[in-house]
Amino acid sequence: MAQLVKLLDYVSRYENDLSRYPTQYIRLKTTHWERMKLRWLNEEDLTMWQQEAVMEPEQQPEEGKWFSPFFRLLKRKDQQDEEIEVDIETEEQDEKELFDFNPSIIYKPENLEQLKKLYMDQLFHFQLKWASSTMLEHSRLDAKFLRDSLLKSFTQQLPDSYLLFYYPVLKVKKAPVELDILLITPLECLCITVLEGEDASAFIGTGDRFWTKKIGDRETKLVNPLIGLNRMEKIVSSIFAEQNIQFPVKKFIVSKNGYIDYPAIPFDTKIIDRRSHADWFGALQRSTIPMKFNQFKAAQVLLDTTQTTASSRLFDEQEEQMDINE
Repeated sequence: MAQLVKLLDYVSRYENDLSRYPTQYIRLKTTHWERMKLRWLNEEDLTMWQQEAVMEPEQQPEEGKWFSPFFRLLKRKDQQDEEIEVDIETEEQDEKELFDFNPSIIYKPENLEQLKKLYMDQLFHFQLKWASSTMLEHSRLDAKFLRDSLLKSFTQQLPDSYLLFYYPVLKVKKAPVELDILLITPLECLCITVLEGEDASAFIGTGDRFWTKKIGDRETKLVNPLIGLNRMEKIVSSIFAEQNIQFPVKKFIVSKNGYIDYPAIPFDTKIIDRRSHADWFGALQRSTIPMKFNQFKAAQVLLDTTQTTASSRLFDEQEEQMDINE
């Protein structure tokens, strides 16, 4: 899962220490997945054992020994759980909330793929928590992000080594500037503008201020996406240049379900539409390149430039308690 480093102008855990949180996230993700998978597998083993005991009573062990498979199973589970627990329990006491992630099997998955989907959905919710709160502050998370299919696809389907800025707000000359999507891979920064519309809609590009969106016989106007995309690339490139960071910046206009028709597209911009989206996204998914030092530098300088709007968690909790007492 790509790591959601910044969401809008929400306060983010990654702002505290970008060099530390990505590795903690990967460890947390792996640890809890192994725990959840072990729990599911052991419950499956226990269910099968119980069914066999009921179906074939004549083959049960001698009296007094019938419980041994059951206890061996529980003992193995306890030992494996204890090994997994050690890694988390060694964290400092004041970081407990950081690992306040307890995925649960809320229904019985029929196979490992269903279990993985259940886990990933719960981890996605936890990512949103990390992207909207710290130990001391929090931002009010808009519930729409819980259902955001685009955000889910980026976080759930891309490698852990990718750092995602989802519509961040940057401070440029003390003025807030809203950007689209920034995906910091180990090798480059991808500036992505997404054109969303009904299935098989067509986007007709021009060099003017407006493009045309067609759905059957209906036509609507939309602002030329190159305007915002070019501005985003210029801002990011200038931030890197000011800090002497050599990190490539590339531009993409993306439409997963629609078609984009613009023959005059600039050479430094790539169009990804329904015809090429699967290949493009698949190439991103298959990357096995680990995180790089330059990637951290690029992400950190962007984080340092973002705007954050948050309130004190302690103050809000005190106010809520006062309201309850009244």
